[in-house]
Amino acid sequence: MENTLKSTRDHLNSASQDVEDHPVAGLIEWLRGRGKIVVVCHDNPDPDSIAAAVALRHLILMKTGQDAVLSYGGVIGRSENRKMVELLEISLVPISDLDLSQFAVVCVVDTQPDAGNNSLPPGQAVHVVIDHHPPKKKLDDVFWVDIRESYGASATILYEYLNSQDVSINTKLATSLFYALKSETQDLGREWSKADREAYLKLLPLSNNQILYDIIHPQVTGDYFSTFHTAIQNAQIYGEMLVFNLRQVNNPDLVAELADFLLRQEGIEYVLGMGWFEGTQILSMRSINTEVKLGLVIQEMVEGIGTAGGHGMIAGGQVRDISTDEREQCELEQLLTERMFKSLGIKKVTARTLI
Repeated sequence: MENTLKSTRDHLNSASQDVEDHPVAGLIEWLRGRGKIVVVCHDNPDPDSIAAAVALRHLILMKTGQDAVLSYGGVIGRSENRKMVELLEISLVPISDLDLSQFAVVCVVDTQPDAGNNSLPPGQAVHVVIDHHPPKKKLDDVFWVDIRESYGASATILYEYLNSQDVSINTKLATSLFYALKSETQDLGREWSKADREAYLKLLPLSNNQILYDIIHPQVTGDYFSTFHTAIQNAQIYGEMLVFNLRQVNNPDLVAELADFLLRQEGIEYVLGMGWFEGTQILSMRSINTEVKLGLVIQEMVEGIGTAGGHGMIAGGQVRDISTDEREQCELEQLLTERMFKSLGIKKVTARTLI
């Protein structure tokens, strides 16, 4: 069974297959009656990771009657993500509250074993991997692997799973999947595929517009605006590159949010952002260059000091065991900036402040 599933993973979205013959049916049968199931998101989960986990849980429940626990590491920090979980009534359990040895099946979505962005213990057995990021290593010991690098969102993969098995998609699930696609691809403006567009258009009329509006426009505290002030004040511009350091943050998602925001600066093609959260330097990179491969760039930048990954125009990473000491922070910022120029093959120029 294992070899059959892996040999057919490239044909998972074939429309010509019957429900019973579709490869996903093999995964469902393998899961049936196997015991407790946990679905793990990446740390500080974003809408795509959350929605993919919810959809996988729904698929398993509808086809086998087995419920699954949804789990994550870190925090759900961004206001939009917290509002999504609240309004769509999504139950997520911190992975620190679980004993993973009690689960017969461990699934990961929007992440992979040893990717550096999830809180699975070292050596933890993983049975199901569903993701749209490039693989970090061979996963021959994983029963089910479905990695589609050309897809803009993991949510699209799960949407196709549900369709392939004729599983109905209720309003809350549709809203969850649609918002995941909306945020991950920036409304089909960034790294989307034909499959993403098809899912986006089909999920939109099934979604709750009021809930979507409330998710996209949550109220925020004064600290949120203070972080924007810090990013703008600290931003350094090196020609077509912008680097900012938020120093210490209580919400790691803000690094990515500010990277997206500052990419709008006229004349900027690349943004590198960083911020310290609970002993880890959170890194985020963005670009408007459709030809660049930031996932590879950031891996070169953190080689020997951290972990990272991503796609062409969007990437992220972590450098762990970093203190809040200002000198150490500045040294890391300088090192990463130098490595960024080297990896991109661009000559470094004198920095100027944003304002």
